Order: sequence, then C-alpha cells, then structure tokens
Amino acid sequence: MSAQTTPTGATPPGKRRIAFASYVDEAYLPGFLALLRSLALSNPRLCLDFVVLYDDLGPASVSAIRRLHPRIVPRRVDPGAYDDYVKGDEGNYLVRKAYFILDVFRITDYDTVIALDTDMVVLGDLDELLGLRDGFGAVEQFFRNGAGNRLNSGLLVVNREYLTGEFAARIDEVGRSGRYELDKHDQGVLNAVLDGDFVRIDPRFNFVKRRLEGDLPVPDDVAVLHFTGRHKPWNGGEVGYGRAEEVWRRYDLSGREFLDAFFALPGAKNPELVAHYGARLVEGFGADRRTLLAVGTALHSTGRYAEAVDVLERARDTEGATDPQFHLAMGRALMAVSRYDEAEAHLLLATRDHAAAAAPFGLLAECAWIRGDARGSVAHARAGLDADPTDRKSGLLLRRARAELEAPAFTGDPAEQLAHVAFYMDDQGNAGDKVLPESVRLSFDADPGPRRWHSVHTHRLFDESALREVNARRGLVIGGGGLFIPDTSPNGNSCWQWNVPDEVMERIEVPVAVFAVGYNVFEGQSYAQRRFTESLRLLVAKSAFFGLRNHGSIERVRDLLPADLADRVVYQPCPTTVARKLVAGWQEPEERAETVLVNCAYDRAGLRFGHDYGHFLSEMAHAVTALGERAEVRYAAHISTDEKFVFDLRREHGVSLPVEPMYDMSNAEVWDTYKRTRLVIGMRGHAGMIPFGCGTPIISLISHPKLAYFLNDIERPEWGVSVHDPRLGAVLTERAEDVLDNHRAALDDVAERQQKLWAVTRDNLAGLRGPLGLTV
Repeated sequence: MSAQTTPTGATPPGKRRIAFASYVDEAYLPGFLALLRSLALSNPRLCLDFVVLYDDLGPASVSAIRRLHPRIVPRRVDPGAYDDYVKGDEGNYLVRKAYFILDVFRITDYDTVIALDTDMVVLGDLDELLGLRDGFGAVEQFFRNGAGNRLNSGLLVVNREYLTGEFAARIDEVGRSGRYELDKHDQGVLNAVLDGDFVRIDPRFNFVKRRLEGDLPVPDDVAVLHFTGRHKPWNGGEVGYGRAEEVWRRYDLSGREFLDAFFALPGAKNPELVAHYGARLVEGFGADRRTLLAVGTALHSTGRYAEAVDVLERARDTEGATDPQFHLAMGRALMAVSRYDEAEAHLLLATRDHAAAAAPFGLLAECAWIRGDARGSVAHARAGLDADPTDRKSGLLLRRARAELEAPAFTGDPAEQLAHVAFYMDDQGNAGDKVLPESVRLSFDADPGPRRWHSVHTHRLFDESALREVNARRGLVIGGGGLFIPDTSPNGNSCWQWNVPDEVMERIEVPVAVFAVGYNVFEGQSYAQRRFTESLRLLVAKSAFFGLRNHGSIERVRDLLPADLADRVVYQPCPTTVARKLVAGWQEPEERAETVLVNCAYDRAGLRFGHDYGHFLSEMAHAVTALGERAEVRYAAHISTDEKFVFDLRREHGVSLPVEPMYDMSNAEVWDTYKRTRLVIGMRGHAGMIPFGCGTPIISLISHPKLAYFLNDIERPEWGVSVHDPRLGAVLTERAEDVLDNHRAALDDVAERQQKLWAVTRDNLAGLRGPLGLTV
C-alpha cells in the first residue's frame, strides 16, 4: 500500500462516545430527578454518561442525582460567559439561567450529546436518537413556526461537528449581538444561528404539553413528554393538563418505590444499572432473594467479582439455601475469585435441578481442570453431557481433559525444555489463538513440539506441582497474546489471565521471559486495579525480559509501574507478524487468488460496537457489494461465532458470502489461506497480524484499541478504519480498491514494515540467548 496512493491520517477513533446532558438548578431539581427515573424505567437496557451542567447545586442535591444514575458527570457552568448576552425581560426567572444549557456546545469529549430539558419525562425507546450520527437534530417548534425553520430546544441531538469551539463562538456572537428572538432565550439563539439548518426529528421525541390543551390524553407513541410553560408539575401544574401531569407523577417516586418499579420491569436490564440500583436497595432497604440474585449476576457480568460474592452471600436465607439458581450464581462468582472449594460445593448443590444441571456440571468440570484434576473434570463433563448432550462447555472440557489423560508422558530430560505459559486453544476454537503459541515457540526454537517445550495453560492454577515442573526446565516463556485482560477466565490470584498466586510466582527459580504480551482491555473495561498491579509488578521484577507487543500496551503498563520497573518494559512485536521469517521451508505463493477475505468479531459486542451495529452492518454491505465487483469476497471465520456477520448481512441486506471456517484449519492451513489472498479486511487482532506476517496487505476494522496500536507501530494508521466511522463503507472501499490497484506496491510496503519488526525480534532474541540457552 503505497504512501503516495493511500490517504494518511491519525489513529481511527474508538467507540462513539454518547452522553445525555441537562442544565440543573435547585428550582428544577425535582423535574430532573423525575427525568432520571423515567429514563431508567422506560429504557432499562440503556446506560450512558449523563453530563449535569450546574451552577448552584448543593451537596445534598448532587447526592440525590448520583443515587439515580451510575454515570453522572457534573460540570460547573461559568455564568459569566453569558453576562454579555443581550437579553429580554430582566424580570423573568429564566432570562439568565436559560442560556446555561448552551454549555452543551462547549463539551468536547463526546461524539454525540443528547440534551434534555429538566421538565421532560421519557416514556419510550430512545434507540432512534442514538442512531442519529450526523448533524444537529431537533423537533420543529410547535407554535409560531412560519416556514418551519425553527426548532424547539428542549431536546437536541448534537453531533461532533457542532461540538467545536467554532460553533460555540457562533452562538456567543449571536447572543452578544442580540440578533435573535430575545423572549426565546437559548432557543432563540440557536434558531438564529442555524436558520432552519437542522435534522428534523419526529415530534414524539419532544412532545410539548401544549399539544394536549383541553386535558387530552398523552398518545401512546410519545417517547418524550415536555412540560413547557411556567407551570411545572412539581409546582402544582396547570389547569387543563391533568392527564398529562398524571403521567409525570408516575415518575415522582420515593427511593424505595422507584427501586421496586425498576426491578419489577420485565426483560433485560443494563447490568450497570442493576448493580447501581441494587446496591442502593440492598444497603438502604433490603432486598429479596430474587433481587439479590439479579444484582449479584450483574456485578459478575461487569467484572466486579468480589462484590458479586458479597451480595450473593446475603441470599443465604432458607429459600436461597435450596435454590439451584442461587448456587449456580454463587459457584460462578466464587470461581472468579479463586475460592474453588466453596465454588464446587455450591455448584454440586446447583446440579440438583436436573432440568438445568448441564451448566453447573460444566463449571464443575472447568473448576476441576483449573485445579489440575483431569479425571474429575472428565467425570463432571460426562455428567453435564448426560444432562444435555449439546452443552458446549461440558463437551469442550471432556475433550480437553481426555486429551491430557491420553497424552504420552514426557520421558526426556526436562533441562532441555523451555516451559511455556500460554493460552492453548481447543479444537474448533479461535484460529488466531491456535496459531499464536506455535509462533512464539518458533521464535525461540525451530522445534515447537513437546520434545522441546513444556506447556503450562495460562488459565490453570499455577500451584506447587506446576512450580516444580517449571523449575525443572531451563527457562520460562510467558506469552504471547492479550494476556493482560481481566475477564476471559477471571481469577482472584492475579486478576489477569495467568492464574498464579504471588507466593508461587516468587519461587520461580528459572529465567523468565514475558514475550509479546498485550494489554487487551477494551474501552470501558477495568481491572481489580490493586491486585492486578501487585501481580504485574512482581512479574516485571522476576523477568529477565519483559516485552509487550505494541507501544500502546507499553504505555498502559508503564503507567502502573514504579520508575525502576517501568524502564524494563520493552517492545516485542507479536511473532505472528513475522511468521514467514519463522516457519521452516516457507514458500511464497506463485500467485495470489483474486479474493478478498473479510473477518469480524462478536465477543463483547457491546464494547466493540456500542450503539452502532446497525450502521456498521449497513456500511459493510455497501463495501462488500462494491468490492465484489473487483474480486471474490469471502468470509474468514476465526471462530464459529464470527459467522454472525454472514447471517446478519444476508438477513438485513441480502448480501451472501462464502465462509472459510478457519477454526477447523491447522496452523499451516491458516497461514496458507492468508498468504494466497490479495487482501484481508479483519476486525480481530490476529486477522490483521497473521496475514501481515504472511506478507499479505491488510485493512483493520478497528473495534478495539490494540488494532490501532499495531498500525501505529508499523507507521501505517491509514490501514485502519473505525467501525464507527460515519463513512465506513466508502472509506473502506476506497482503501481496498487502492490495494487492489497497486498490489505490488502494497506487497512491498508490507515486506518493508515486516523487516523492521523482524529486526526488533532478532535483537531481543539475541539478548535472551544467554539466559535461556537459545540456539536460534
């Protein structure tokens, strides 16, 4: 991909950041609290930042607001910024404060801000507003609208192009000039600035009370009801709008009434909301077993494992003691904090529900395997399959534990082996994670097999037995891959993927090399910071070499270390990126097929796509259709769940793609498939790094920071397109066509960048020859 023919640019943006915003003061606080309650009760699956603009709220008011939403972002308004505005009736209460909502346009750290007046209640689904990605959205003014070029400022959907200093300056200029409807305050300013240039939103999203004059009922399809005028429901209301005010009073609830109403809602709820409200309910009022179970499950799903255990402990009443669902949740939570004996006891009790016994038996099989009991794992997995022959976890653990029991014992000299802590993927698992351990081993030794390597699965408890085995080898390699992530297989010992207690790690006697590990946290994820940091610092101190696979990870990890340890963290590219330098007898393809391979990922889909999945799918349909006129577009599924893209694309847009099931391929077949295509468009990290390592041009669909980190390291950020890019389809098509039009230049560019990664790898390995006794 030549620098001359491909547009350059900064790292593609991450997930589109969306927030609600309101200006709140003491007089309008009751309305705002009702607005927050209504938002939670009408959109219980939605949890976004809520920016509270304020100038005079007291501590008690701020606390009341925080109790109603877990993601409140308070921002103080500078009233002096509006002192120079020309205003109307100075006796009007709103003549000054009404302008403070214009601080929305001074918010620069979100891509979309949905501004709401505090005299509103939310009655319906707001997904349509979240899907408005471009422009300035508002409902037309109801009265005195002439040519229809005026908006009502009660609800605004403001996108990035208006969240700039330039637009805020235009607002200030009009406000100070007085060239607007003075009696309309902020609304008058915006109408003067925009002059009708805004996206029209359906009136049901800002349904003003005046439409209901004569005590008309609120229509069923109203999504946001707006109590315009001087007389607010919390101040006695207004004659002629009784039925509308009855709707407002549904949300004028006490703390207990609101919490009970929220937990009584049917269907799925956002786990962050459940955890936040559940904590209030449990601590303030007490909760029944069903609610405690929901709160504990929500805490677990958000990575707050110790808190989940604490909440579930409260459900140990007479009824809870015999409830299999309680025991299943408790067993899962205890496993996540490495309290395995207690976890097994609860999971065994959960198997008493024969109709749902497969899940606890699967977890029992996993728990036994983690603790090194392969025979116990087989027994539990068989029981799980007896309960449900289709149970995936039981089937996986049965194959894994059987393979371990049937593997021939090692009869060689342990001192001739290196131990290797890695995530060893099971059959039909993620193709990238299958290729990775072999690639790491080839960096150190031409023989990646069991004669030269002792395998240590990163998710297995590193106990005294494992320590003895490692100390009998000549060294320990840890990596690669994104092992610094808290949730794939949570444990309480390290709070990252290697399940190692500090006291055992301290007694490792052989040289340790951390090789090409990544800090894989998604935007919005976090660690149990203290425990992870303590484990990380001990690991760095123990290591003869500590290499991370991208500079983004290096920066994040160094921030957690004292200066004397931070300097030990160095760059080591993922060995998959230099595969053709490592694999013996590598053969370059005589020619490449006229194909383009596409890959998408669906693990943690909410963190990847946010509220933009529909946009992503539509834009990809455009790109796939356009590229299909140039080459055969095929789908590279690294794991079976990746195939969701193919199903959704066909169902929603009528576009079909043939599938390459890479999860069924050997490592050699994965390399061969990637080296014979002309271009790979991939969302998974290894759907970029592996084809790059085969010499194939790539374009990354960025839904995780690690893809941008890699592209920055090779100084080609333009090889990435964010899944949130408003013009994703057009940009992707343009860049892919450039690769196909200039393919020789693209191949040469990949080779040149790969050579630089290989030079770094060779230098690092040279430094490890002594400590690890390397021969390569």
